[in-house]
Amino acid sequence: MNLGLIFLPKLKGNRTRLLQMSAFISNKLIHPSTHAPHLFPRVSRTKEHIKTHSLISAIHPMAKTNRFIPDFITKVTENNAGLVGEEDSKTLSHLKTQLLQQLEGTNRGIFGVASSKKSDIEALVKLLESQNPTPDPSLNLEKVGGCWKLVYSSITILGSKRTKLGLRDFITLGEFYQTIDIQKSKAVNVIKFNASGLKLLNGKLTIEASFKIASKSRVEISYDNSTITPDQLMNVFRKNYDILLGIFNPEGWLEITYVDETMRIGRDDKGNLFILERSEEETM
Repeated sequence: MNLGLIFLPKLKGNRTRLLQMSAFISNKLIHPSTHAPHLFPRVSRTKEHIKTHSLISAIHPMAKTNRFIPDFITKVTENNAGLVGEEDSKTLSHLKTQLLQQLEGTNRGIFGVASSKKSDIEALVKLLESQNPTPDPSLNLEKVGGCWKLVYSSITILGSKRTKLGLRDFITLGEFYQTIDIQKSKAVNVIKFNASGLKLLNGKLTIEASFKIASKSRVEISYDNSTITPDQLMNVFRKNYDILLGIFNPEGWLEITYVDETMRIGRDDKGNLFILERSEEETM
């Protein structure tokens, strides 16, 4: 059966006309109109659009995010491109100055800081870590040895812990020092206190620990012993001594992520961040 004739009406007589109509319809089925509308975009133009979009995204990555970058970090990053030698030193010095300015008024972070401030500090620390002038600090312990003063830590004493330790009104935290003896593989942490209720009594918590090299940038720390002096201060802390020691016990591993002549940065196995400045104070 010829499909081209299925829907033709019955015609009388003219066989020639019937054959002409059949040929016309068949020709239309085989050669459809070339003016049909485009239902889909041409592949070549679509590929060009994708390619152009990818190029723009690569050149302008900020178009993909609304994340805010602090102005002081942006300037440091721009000024740091392609710097070497003396210029590197100037850049590190500038970063350290910016970091210390951010730390002003944080009281070493021990009682918490605003999340925005914490983010800015972390961003500057990461910039310094990325340019660590001593990439293998455990193999260059002479740069790590000596006395250091804590200027910031992400360890916090908040809520009931702060109340139980009397750190709201009765007792004030003084300076935090750490002395590292590389010959003996020993570290001594000293946390100073002032008890206003005990005739302005000054005292300190001393924690002694040993360390050994675990990798080019990491040391394993073992707790040795601890004491609080004088005895009057120990009597104040005796009931909650485990809480106090739990906060300041250095046991675990420590990754030294940055160290130069005046600053040291580290991160421990508990996720804590430590920033220290070199000090002339002796605690051994």
